[in-house]
Amino acid sequence: MPLSGHPPILPVRKRAEIVNSILKERLDTLLPAIMREHGLDMWLMVCQEDNYDPVMESMIPYECWFKILNFLIFFDRGGDAGVERIDLGFSRTGGLYEKPWRGMRHAEQWELLPRLVEERDPKRIGINVSSVNWASDGLSHGLYLQLCRHLPEKYVNRLVSAEAAAVQWLMTHVDRQLQLYRDTLGPLAHWIIKTLASRRYVTPGRTTTEDMNWAYWQMCTDLGIEPAFKPNYYIRRRGVNGNPEDNTVQEGDMLLCDVGIQYLDLHTDMTEWSYVLSPGETDVPDGFHELMRQAHRLQDIYMAEFREGLSGNQLLRNILARAHRENVPNPKVYSHSCGLFVHEPGPLIGLPWEQQDTGGRGEVPCAQFHVHHGASVEMPVAGWGGQSVRLALEQDVIFTRAGVEVIDGRQTQYHLI
Repeated sequence: MPLSGHPPILPVRKRAEIVNSILKERLDTLLPAIMREHGLDMWLMVCQEDNYDPVMESMIPYECWFKILNFLIFFDRGGDAGVERIDLGFSRTGGLYEKPWRGMRHAEQWELLPRLVEERDPKRIGINVSSVNWASDGLSHGLYLQLCRHLPEKYVNRLVSAEAAAVQWLMTHVDRQLQLYRDTLGPLAHWIIKTLASRRYVTPGRTTTEDMNWAYWQMCTDLGIEPAFKPNYYIRRRGVNGNPEDNTVQEGDMLLCDVGIQYLDLHTDMTEWSYVLSPGETDVPDGFHELMRQAHRLQDIYMAEFREGLSGNQLLRNILARAHRENVPNPKVYSHSCGLFVHEPGPLIGLPWEQQDTGGRGEVPCAQFHVHHGASVEMPVAGWGGQSVRLALEQDVIFTRAGVEVIDGRQTQYHLI
């Protein structure tokens, strides 16, 4: 069915112009600072067609295709000279990189690589290997072995993990990216959720949660964008603990979604709640508004506790300690960075099943970034006979030195179907 009333969707060519302009800004400004902060004289990346390195993929133009064998080489020339950017591959990188090779045989690339390295004589060469953060582990074992065979031994001995630099590159946003979230992705993501929360898409007694999953996916496709991940709709029903075996939506059900969009190389991740009205009803049952109010209290505490430099594990402890002091009912926090990827690589702040320490992923410190914020509370609901209900709200927020802001507002009322 035709869609109307949604925020404007850009033509693909215009999307490429915006993404590529932002990429150039990131390469010009973020990259040199990150390499120097983490002591990398050179950052060497290599991947093959059909097996992209996630960091490399974030450093090429919108329309670029990595063919066969590809190297990106970054060398810090020091001072105002900045970082030299070299594309040793078959790809077309839109003038963002120098291209010292335009051959046809990938053996020539391996022959040229050691010369490029020796001419620059870097003391520390970062490569994308990691045991903790997934996105910074893009160098395959096979290519690592080839790299070690072709580089002189003294440079093999200078190879170090670029994990910390990769994490910072991927989680940090420039101001224009944050503005895209405010002006474009946030409003569009919320519009899709609200549009689907209607009798146009939900017919009680017939529509299933699987139908809603596909409806969300189809709407993204019809709009010319992609879902950030497989859409998920769930039912909460009076008298049932968790998901009912019958996934057909009925009157009197709570219908919650866990969904997101991918647009302009950025992602969202949100959970909101709808209520399917029974005949004669005009609002949710007694107790649900108080449940949302308590969830808002936890969201407020979450945002108030953010500090630059704190790790995800430290934030988790601080947020939960304050929530318990302020008597928030059964609080849980689970949050992750969300930007060029849905999950990872910024600080992990709790998991639904882990509310104390999330290990290495939780040790990443906070910096300017966009974060998916998940928080839930649980308490008895009078309108459901005192049944205990856990309300999970997930919204996207931005953290900068000015503080934390919610992108395009948070859910304050249940969507009524």
